[in-house]
Amino acid sequence: MNVPTTPLSDELSISRILTGLWQLADMERDGRTIDLDRTAAAMQPYVDAGLTTFDMADHYGSAELVAGLFRSQHPDAPVQCLTKWVPKPGRVPRAEVRAAVERALTRLRAESIDLLQYHAWNYADPSWLETLYDLQELKREGLIRHLGLTNVDTAHLRIVVASGIEVVSNQVSFSLLDQRAAARLAPYCVASGVRLLAYGTVAGGWLTERWLGQPEPDWERTGTWSMMKYGRFLRVAGGWDALQRVLAAAASVAGRHGVSIANVASRYILDQPGVAGVIVGARLGERAHVDDTLRLFSFSLTDEDRAEIRAALDTLAPIPGDCGDEYRTPPFLTASGDLSHHLESMPAPYETRPGVHGRTLCLSGTVWETVAGFARAVRHGNRISISGTTATLGDRVIGGADPAAQTHFAIDKIAGALQSLGASLDDVVRTRVYVRHAEDWEPVARAHGERFGHIQPANTLVSAGIIGDEYLVEIEADAERGLAP
Repeated sequence: MNVPTTPLSDELSISRILTGLWQLADMERDGRTIDLDRTAAAMQPYVDAGLTTFDMADHYGSAELVAGLFRSQHPDAPVQCLTKWVPKPGRVPRAEVRAAVERALTRLRAESIDLLQYHAWNYADPSWLETLYDLQELKREGLIRHLGLTNVDTAHLRIVVASGIEVVSNQVSFSLLDQRAAARLAPYCVASGVRLLAYGTVAGGWLTERWLGQPEPDWERTGTWSMMKYGRFLRVAGGWDALQRVLAAAASVAGRHGVSIANVASRYILDQPGVAGVIVGARLGERAHVDDTLRLFSFSLTDEDRAEIRAALDTLAPIPGDCGDEYRTPPFLTASGDLSHHLESMPAPYETRPGVHGRTLCLSGTVWETVAGFARAVRHGNRISISGTTATLGDRVIGGADPAAQTHFAIDKIAGALQSLGASLDDVVRTRVYVRHAEDWEPVARAHGERFGHIQPANTLVSAGIIGDEYLVEIEADAERGLAP
């Protein structure tokens, strides 16, 4: 079968079905090892079938080593290797950024990485953007062909794009159980030209015939990491009965077309606006589902099919937040239900030190804090006061000419100051927002609403002459720690 491809750029086209190698980490769990030669050889049936794009990461066990071995044994094979880099939170020195990229190149046995997808843990720590700028420099050197993101929400993708960082894709969870991407992210991707890569489309195997009509399983014995992770998603979405309603609708559609539930689940996502491809996991060397996967292209969903599926989806509880929030805010929808298997600690974004009269100062390091004699934020008892904050990162203005992007970054800096002082955005009781151009009030207000809508602090928004022609918005805030019950 001629597998359809789609361009991520003028220089890189990928299969619309990507083969995900995350399950290699599960195959190596608990000290188990895999035969690299045998596992690499198991990539061949996928390539022969036209499934030439493989998705992996630095933390997917031996995935990069396996792909590199295959490439070295088949130098003429038309494969695309997409990998990810997931560094620890906090500032990564530029030398370590280069070392991480060179390590991936060595493992992949490549001179340039086709697509490097970056994951950030904490938007309140602006160092995630500094690392992206470092990666962009390595792209200009030729070590990286294309930059992408993974698990980035709409607001922060907007910051990246508006700041001139050249990303071509964003890989996120998107499935019948998890429709977050359809709300804001997909429309923004269509508007900005960034393509979505969707993972989790069969929810770790829950969206298959195996579970249709079956009794609810023992959640403590659900097998793979993927099943444990997406088991949490489906319980948030409404539990076992909700899954059965979705499976019944997908089975009805599948029966009309002579395909599998997994085919229908993935096809529905593949057809969503902005989606370049769906990622279907493979346990290389254990079992392959190449023939079933290829059936995604043997049918098209009709209006009747989509209506039946949507009717089932309308009965689900929405997964909270935006894409990637499962790694940043409770409930943590990960295999373990927290971040313990990902992180050891989360460093404070900014320096703090004692001030006069029992105060604690938070310093962001800008030269103006010394020149003008102020702190980014001051805590005295439970009260925290945050100085007027603009979209500044070192000598850069973040967000370009996009007032919403500048607003989001300024709020991130406020969140970083609060985190450093033991508080959070939830503790904010008042904000004051100053806009340079009165006509920018609505995108600024909407961005403020996205971040503070669940808190609704007292707020003032005024048009004012902000110092620095490049700044479109400035925000100050007051918070009271310990008010939450």
